[in-house]
Amino acid sequence: MDASIPAALVSRIRGLKSFDPDTTATHASTGAIIWLTGLSGSGKTTIATELANALRRERSGVCVLDGDELRRGVNSDLGFSPEDRTENVRRVAELAKLLAGEGLIVIAALISPFQKDRSNARAIARTAEVDFIEVYLNCPVDVCEHRDPKGLYKRARTGSLVAFTGIDSGYEVPQEPEIVLFTGVQSAGESRAVLLEFLHDRLTRI
Repeated sequence: MDASIPAALVSRIRGLKSFDPDTTATHASTGAIIWLTGLSGSGKTTIATELANALRRERSGVCVLDGDELRRGVNSDLGFSPEDRTENVRRVAELAKLLAGEGLIVIAALISPFQKDRSNARAIARTAEVDFIEVYLNCPVDVCEHRDPKGLYKRARTGSLVAFTGIDSGYEVPQEPEIVLFTGVQSAGESRAVLLEFLHDRLTRI
């Protein structure tokens, strides 16, 4: 583990689920970053959790970095200005790179609305020769708003929540993701199955 982030500390970071530093011993020198991006309500957390559970049935060393949880912990000092959004993505990418560099499969689930920030996350992974797999959860904003599992769209519509992605802050559709999941019409289980099938060949090399 990188000396700047002791393994004992990393294992306690909020947003990092089921990470056991000892599991890295059985893995190759590098893992992979599976980066889920999409609007709030598109299914990122649900699919990340289901994907992690499915992968853990075949291998150890899988962890989830959930954007909402990280914002309550490691990134609690950041707001939602364009600059803070950029820094939020950068920090998550750097953490994911360190973990993947130890052989873990890292599933990062965060809106990451700007193309330049997602491109930077990919570049950060590349510095460690870590495989970066961008997964775009394509779900129309009206469907996401209808789901509204956290009541965020309602707050954004009433003005009590500002700079909310999809309402008064933009989301830039990924230009060249490795895979697109149409979560507006697929169930979480169907999306997970499609993603698992896609990942099969990529992850067997790790």
